[in-house]
Amino acid sequence: MPQDKFQTAGGLRLHYLDFGGEATPVLVCLHGMTGNAHNFDALAPHLARRYHVLALDVRGRGDSAWGPALDYSPQVYVSDLKEFLDALGVARVSLVGTSMGGIISMMFAGGYPESVARLVLNDIGPDIEPAGLLRIMAYIAEAPERFKDLAEVGAYYRATYPPAAQLSDAALAEWARWSVKPAEGGGLTWKMDPAIRRPPRGGSAARPIDLWLHYNRVMAPILVVRGADSDILSRDTAARMLKVQRGVQLAEVPGVGHAPALVEPAALEALADFLAAQP
Repeated sequence: MPQDKFQTAGGLRLHYLDFGGEATPVLVCLHGMTGNAHNFDALAPHLARRYHVLALDVRGRGDSAWGPALDYSPQVYVSDLKEFLDALGVARVSLVGTSMGGIISMMFAGGYPESVARLVLNDIGPDIEPAGLLRIMAYIAEAPERFKDLAEVGAYYRATYPPAAQLSDAALAEWARWSVKPAEGGGLTWKMDPAIRRPPRGGSAARPIDLWLHYNRVMAPILVVRGADSDILSRDTAARMLKVQRGVQLAEVPGVGHAPALVEPAALEALADFLAAQP
């Protein structure tokens, strides 16, 4: 079982899971927009033999503290990651980022190329398909704020979140329980800061980011994992990612949309091959 730990970064108390392996190179997992560190519970044991695996709750999610609404932006998340690693004394890291976590990882690897050993981008690239982005934003904005019990949370996920459709009831309950907490007056509510669901119009979040600029600055080997049915990372974007950067590998996970859980056989095989060649 991982250890729950906390580290101050960006002026906030951030929660992370430590899966052990202190004598091995550090690998940090970063979740998607509405996710949390426990999204990597199933993946971490596959990586822990070779890496010291840490999974971070990005500010405003999971058990990390909430921050100012204007600071929920990729630029601030990257700054948090830098402070987090510096505080732990980690000078060189490998990153596994899913969706939003992949954007953070890409920007960090482009901004601090000498600090990143290997980079895994899970169903995300410098261009994001508009239809998929609209679907996610609608899913986030329209989510109910309160649930009667964990079964109701699971039913909501199964109805609105494509990867949940393939989970057993037990696995879905385990997934869902880390996303909610007891609500005042009874029932359950999201752990995620409500301000993330209703982003302000001003601040750094309103400024467009040229992710190709960050991607092109990455010096580390890159593995791109794409759900074959993804509506976020198109085949054209994935093909361009291979063309404009050296040392990039692509793995497609059949029958999966956005985003692979990374424990599918195709994903695990690609990760094992990619991470085996430590720099």
